[in-house]
Amino acid sequence: MRKGVLEYCILSLLRKNDAYASSLIAELKEARMIVVEGTLYPLLTRQKNQGLLNYRWVESTQGPPRKYYTLTEKGKEALAEMDQAWKEVVGSIEYIKNK
Repeated sequence: MRKGVLEYCILSLLRKNDAYASSLIAELKEARMIVVEGTLYPLLTRQKNQGLLNYRWVESTQGPPRKYYTLTEKGKEALAEMDQAWKEVVGSIEYIKNK
């Protein structure tokens, strides 16, 4: 379940802005989701291989070039499906809690 939520969070962050892996990790940590590079990179690679993400290299003034990830149209569609599924799960949980 955690992996699926993490994949959802990655796509959600990339909906707002293109980002590189270190900035994604920082944003996830800010949200108190503990993520390490060894977890994030395989997820990004899998999402890219599924056609949900693309990337581009951007030169950096502070070190090596950075790989910026961006959502593809397929990624936007997958995210919309995940948004709907999330709402349904939360609604079901709220129903059960309040019963």
